[in-house]
Amino acid sequence: MAVSASCPTLLSPAPGPALRVCERAAVYRPRHPERTDLYRIFERHFEDYVRVHEERFEPHAGPLRPVVARVVEAYLDCGRLLGGFARLRCPQCKGEHLLAFSCQTRNFCPSCQAKRAALLAERLESCILAPVPYRHLVFTIPKALRGLFARERRLLGLLPRCAFEAVRRLYQAHLRRDDARPGMVASIQTFGRELGFHPHVHALVTDGLIARGGAFAPLTAPDLAALEELFRRLVLAALVKAQRLSEGFAARLLTWHHSGFSVYGAQVVLPSERERLARLARYATRPLLAQQRVRIGDAQTWRLAIPPDAVTDATELVLDVLERIHRLTQQIPDPGQHLVRYCVARDW
Repeated sequence: MAVSASCPTLLSPAPGPALRVCERAAVYRPRHPERTDLYRIFERHFEDYVRVHEERFEPHAGPLRPVVARVVEAYLDCGRLLGGFARLRCPQCKGEHLLAFSCQTRNFCPSCQAKRAALLAERLESCILAPVPYRHLVFTIPKALRGLFARERRLLGLLPRCAFEAVRRLYQAHLRRDDARPGMVASIQTFGRELGFHPHVHALVTDGLIARGGAFAPLTAPDLAALEELFRRLVLAALVKAQRLSEGFAARLLTWHHSGFSVYGAQVVLPSERERLARLARYATRPLLAQQRVRIGDAQTWRLAIPPDAVTDATELVLDVLERIHRLTQQIPDPGQHLVRYCVARDW
């Protein structure tokens, strides 16, 4: 059912700017997602994926979650007039066009997720993040634990909490201050370069501590090795407490020389680099796949453009279509699961 809306030019009393807006509205062009290869892949093969999921994917990935079908159906209607539209009309120039509704899904539709990332970055840069230095930290976990988080997605919330607690303890110990706290905005991502389930946390962290009155105490080059060890112990302890990991297996993980946990934090953003800060925020919440990276091959394969492989120099990943659909739908979050966390200490 179509709805009508007034043209935004009514808010402008000057005829010149209003006319220019109307001219832009007259040449509006829909984005036609149905013409993209990503859309065609799901349109042609998703029903096949649902049909074979129980036999092929359920033994190692669990049952097909109900949210997957709902999100894919919404994506196939996104940006298409068949899925509903708004009718925009200007009472001045009498021009009008139809604007198709978007699906507003999370971490799946490239268009909707890109818009969500842009809006979040603008809000963080203009309203939330104080004008202090920030460090971009990336917290990762070993492959041995990824299956556990894939099966029980509510456990993903442990990762930003443990990351913040590790940062708080390290910063306070380094500066010898208990009266101040770091600030952190953390984004949970579940995909890697090849779209396998790879849960990790992107965090924008104040490069120092903020006291109650707003005074900032800067920190020079935090010890990332110590931060990694803190994060590892906190995650394993949290999983043991949640009874999702045995104490014996957690103890064995602590003996691994290459633990699989890592913390990367080389990028520092100065207070004057607000646009760079916004770019990092967009990157931390970016879509899982750019549509231009997907190209249809033959009926059985899907060619995915990737950065050059360090060993083979390959720039394409050619895999079974149903396997790639499975990897993409694995990234869809459960309903009500927050992917962006604003971390503060409980007693602050």
